[in-house]
Order: sequence, then structure tokens, then C-alpha cells
Amino acid sequence: MSLYNKLEKTGLNGFGCGSTAEQITDGLDLSDRTFLLTGCSAEIGLETLRVLTLRGARVIATARTLDAAAAACAGLGPAPGEGVPMACDLSEPSSIRALVAELRSNGTVLSGIVANEVVMAPSERIVRHGLELQFLVNHVGHFLLVAGMLDRLTFDARVVVVSSPAHRWSWPEGLRLDDLAAEREYSAWSAYGQSKLANLLFARHLAERLAPDQTANSLHQGEVRVAVPRPGGLAAGLMQDLSGVLGSRPAPGGAATQCYLVAHPSAAKITGQYLADCNPIPTSAHGSDDGLAVALWERTEEIVARLG
Repeated sequence: MSLYNKLEKTGLNGFGCGSTAEQITDGLDLSDRTFLLTGCSAEIGLETLRVLTLRGARVIATARTLDAAAAACAGLGPAPGEGVPMACDLSEPSSIRALVAELRSNGTVLSGIVANEVVMAPSERIVRHGLELQFLVNHVGHFLLVAGMLDRLTFDARVVVVSSPAHRWSWPEGLRLDDLAAEREYSAWSAYGQSKLANLLFARHLAERLAPDQTANSLHQGEVRVAVPRPGGLAAGLMQDLSGVLGSRPAPGGAATQCYLVAHPSAAKITGQYLADCNPIPTSAHGSDDGLAVALWERTEEIVARLG
């Protein structure tokens, strides 16, 4: 029996580690909402897509290729809502900008964005556009996408960014903003941790910049056994195998917190927080460093400007 089948602790909102995305959204009518979801073709992305469309939402579902996104949407079956497949390669700024341009040209207005896609722990350093791949995809790509749609958010829109307890595994100084290609040193898990810390800090600072009724939060999905959708090294494979032995959270539970944050009425006033099991939890010292969050934002703006 998995650890998550044994624990049923809930927070004040009535949800906890035993909650699933379907349970959390039970009774919600999302038929007037449009969401943007990245990483729709992997397990938790698929479950998030399924549940939001089940509740009537229109979900712009992105994957690296249009074929992958289309396959994810085709597998939904009948639902009140719909999945709209679109391509977005978060390692390629031109692909992100093409998606943003298309959404803007067709007048898309978003009720929420779920930044779900991830690249995890390649065994060898991979550099694209002068950036280590995990930092590029997990943080910079999502930053570019979200920033491009900020003025197309509803007055009460919610931005949800997937982080991880791995944000505690980053470099001792937290972020190495002067070495984002990892030229000095490459550790698969430290670089992954840096990207997850960047996710957390991005959401934390974005919350300060949004309109009063808009929210931004980061989250931990839980120890979910997933397929690594991008280059994953031996370390990532071992982590997946270990989760299968020790017990890992099924995708319905893994999608719970992001569905809660993007759709549930009781999450409407939660902002700038880091959540797990649908409830706020503490971060690392670096994760609560507002000065570091500002420095990251400014450095990312410089990177985005350089990328053209």
C-alpha cells in the first residue's frame, strides 16, 4: 500500500493528501473559463486537462509538438469542456512567442495558467541559448509565456507554477545567476533544484505584480511516479523506480493541488504561497527570500530581452 493511501490529513479547507483533482472540483461549473496548461501530454498534465474539461472548461493544452498535444486532447473522450491542442516548445523562444502571438491574435482571454511542464535531471549538461536546459525550460520558458499573456488575464485570473521540494537541493547560494549555463559545475539535481527554486520565486514575486484580485502561487505535486518527458538521466530514472517501490501518489492526487489553486473558490485569496496537498507549507530560506526573487526577475528580464 502506498504512503498516500495511508495518510488522510486534511487542512482547514477540507482537502489534503488523500484528495484527488476530481474530488476537489466536484460541483464546480468552469464552463465560462479558459485555461492554459503546459505539459499536457504527461501523466499529471493529462489528469489536469481531463478534470478541468470534465468541469466544463476550455483548456488550451500545450506540448512540445502539436501531435503530442492533439493525442492528449483526443484521449479525453466526451466532456462538457474541450481541450484545444497547441504546440509550445519551452526550450525555444520562437515557439513560445508563436503561441503567444496566436493566442493574442484570436482574442484569447485566460482565467488561469498552469505552468506544469518540466525537464528533470539530465545526466549530462545540456545548454541551449546560453542556458542550462532545466533552467531554460522550467523557468525561463514559463516566464516568457506567462509574461506574454499577462495583459490577457481576467481580473481574477490565477497563475499556478509547479515547483518541488527539490527547490531545497539548489546550490548553497540558492541561485547562480552569474552562471546559468552551469559552466563552473554541473550537478543534475542541484541544477534541477535551482530551476524549481526559480519556479517558486517567480510565482512569489509575480504575486506582488498582479492586480489585486489576481493570484500567483507555486506548489509541490507530491511524490508522483511520472515519465520524464524530456532528457532524463540515470538519477531521474532511479528516482522514478524508487517512488514505485516506496509508494507514490497516483496522478489524480498529483493533479489535485494545481486544480485546487487554479479553480476552487476557496483558493481565490491565496497568493504568493507555496502549497502541497492543497494547503500552504513553509519553503526553504531561499524560497522566502524576496530580495532573491527580485534579483531573479530582473535577471530573467535581461535574458528574455537577449533572446530577442
